[in-house]
Order: sequence, then structure tokens, then C-alpha cells
Amino acid sequence: MQALSLMDTLPTDLNKALLVGRVWLEGNHPGPALVTISNGQVIDITAFGPTMADLLEHDDLQAVVEQAEGPLLCSVEELIENSQLSQPQVPYLLAPCDVQAVKACGVTFAVSLLERMIEEQAGGDPARAVKLRDDLQALIGTDLSKIAPGSEEAMSLKKALQARGGWSQYMEVGIGPDAEVFTKAQPLSSVGFGTPVGLHPSSQWNNPEPEIVLAVDSRGQVRGATLGNDVNLRDVEGRSALLLGKAKDNNASCSIGPFIRLFDDHFTIDSVRNCQVSLRIEGVDDDFLLQGKSDMREISRDPLDLVQQTIGDHHQYPDGFMLFLGTMFSPIQDRDGEGQGFTHHLGDRVTIATPALGALVNRVGRSDQLPPWTYGIRELMRHLARR
Repeated sequence: MQALSLMDTLPTDLNKALLVGRVWLEGNHPGPALVTISNGQVIDITAFGPTMADLLEHDDLQAVVEQAEGPLLCSVEELIENSQLSQPQVPYLLAPCDVQAVKACGVTFAVSLLERMIEEQAGGDPARAVKLRDDLQALIGTDLSKIAPGSEEAMSLKKALQARGGWSQYMEVGIGPDAEVFTKAQPLSSVGFGTPVGLHPSSQWNNPEPEIVLAVDSRGQVRGATLGNDVNLRDVEGRSALLLGKAKDNNASCSIGPFIRLFDDHFTIDSVRNCQVSLRIEGVDDDFLLQGKSDMREISRDPLDLVQQTIGDHHQYPDGFMLFLGTMFSPIQDRDGEGQGFTHHLGDRVTIATPALGALVNRVGRSDQLPPWTYGIRELMRHLARR
């Protein structure tokens, strides 16, 4: 598989896109730096941060980034190339967030609701998925995507399904009044463009989850968006929803990037609402190819509603947060045998893309074999003090 080009990885309207991100630098004080892209060049704007969480708090964020000046690091082409090497060369991309909480919403699309119910009833066994999928579709007997969560129609369906023994905890968050919002990863643990993502070694049934991720400040204002891979272990969560932490939060199991695109006149929350997110999985050991798309217009809960269910009088985030909006794409294409569905092979290349945000590209590895997460908040604070 060839490395992706600049045209493949950045917004198609790059000349209009206001991008901010983080890169790793060496030198006297090795560590992360904030950057923006200007005229095809990568500019260090850490002086206006010094963390991404700080940068996103500016009231006049658009003007600050547009007018920011700083050291020229390299061309954006060089940055993308450096980040895709098996041994990245500096500067290379990091996840664009740092001390923000990383939250995620589950079961926000009707298709993902069905697949979560299949996981639950299959008890983590992918071989049972095909029959369960047919049985559940017959039982539900309605297009869930047309039902507004928390509505009278949703509550009537809930009662009917309870009477028929078809209700589940996933139906509750799928069409009930309250969204599922969970902690996906710890601050500074997310990986970025080009870095391998990790699967827990115990998992035999897993998949990527291509999603749009909102960058939200401490006041609950959405300042921009990026792409994310909410790596998912279907067998682990399928055994018990109480294993969600093990299924979701492992070394390198959260990927975000390549950049945060800030909201401005050319890119708004309505742009997010109308995005179509594509997924491409390429196998290195079996020439496997899987492609699919998620249409944000089919989301059952508005992105701003999900933000409001995450932050408010009930819960504050003084450093802001990144919010995965959920996915409608749960791959079911057979890979290793009839009726086995999809699961990752080590070495798979996963590309998550949408024209307005570019592409997030990662290889698949094992969490216990990838470099351990060692750069935490204390190390960041020491770096900033030295810098």
C-alpha cells in the first residue's frame, strides 16, 4: 500500500480551511507544539496556546489563528510524509487534542443500534450474528431511523417491545430520552494521523468506528471538528455492557486527526450535519478490501443535543472536551469464513475521510505490542515549564 498524498489527506478546500493541530518536535526541549497551516507551510503557534485546550478558549479564535505568527517548521507535504513513516521523522502529527477529556456517544444511528443489540444477544460470538440480525429485524418491524429519541412514538415502541421481550439497554439509549455518553480515552492518550491503533490482545471480533469528533471548549461552545476512530471490541462489549471500559479504552485505541478544522464562514455545524464519512479498510495479509460510508444526515440525535447532554449544570469540563458523535457503520462483510462477519487483521490500514476534514489514516496493531503510553499531563507540564 502506497502512502497517501497531500490531496488524499487534507480538506479538498484547503485554501479556505482554518486548521490547527499538534506536532512532535525535537531540539532543546523535545515535546508537542501547536501548529496551523498557512500557504502550504506548517507554522508553530504554541505562543498563542500553550495547549490546544488554551487555544480553543480564545473568544476571537478565528482572528487569533489567522493572524498568528511563529517559526516555520516545514511544508505541509513534508509533515504528512513524515507522519506516515514506520519510524516517524520530526516534525510529525500528534492527535490535535491534549488535556481535553475525550468523550464518545454511542448508538446514535439506527444501524448501530441494531448491531449493538446483536452483540448483546450473541454474547460476543460472531457466528451467531447473521441469524440474530434477521430475527431482530423481524421483531422490531419498523425503521428506527425515522423515530425521534424520547418521542411519544419511541416510548410506545418501547412498551410494545418490552411486552414482546425485545427491549434492551441499547434500545434505551438508542430511542430513549438520554444519550449514551462515555469516556473514550484519557487526556493525552489519543494517537494521531499515521500512528498505529491498538486492539486488546484478548479480542477476536473487532472493528473501526469512523466518526466525526467535535472540539468543544469549557463553556460548551463547539469550536471545530475533526475525524476519529473509536476502535471497538465487539466481543468484549457483547459479553457485557459493563465491560465497555475494557472494550473502548486501551493503549492506542483512540485515534483523532489529522487536524481540527475551526468553524468559520466556510465551515459550520451545518457542515458537520451534512458530512458523509467514508471508511476504507485494506488488509496486508489477505488483500481484503472493505469500503463503506456514514451519512451524518441519518444521525438520530442532533450534534448540538449531544453536546448539551454532555456539558451543563450537571457536568463541567474546565479544559474542554472532544466528543465522538457515533457511527452508523458496523462492518458485517465476511472476511475469515462464511457467517464470521468482519474482524481486523494486524497490519490493516484504516482510512476515515470526508472532503471537509481530510483523512485519518492508521495501521492496526496490538495494544500490548505498540509503544506504551508514557507522555501524560505531568510530562506535558514539565515540557511547557522548560520551554
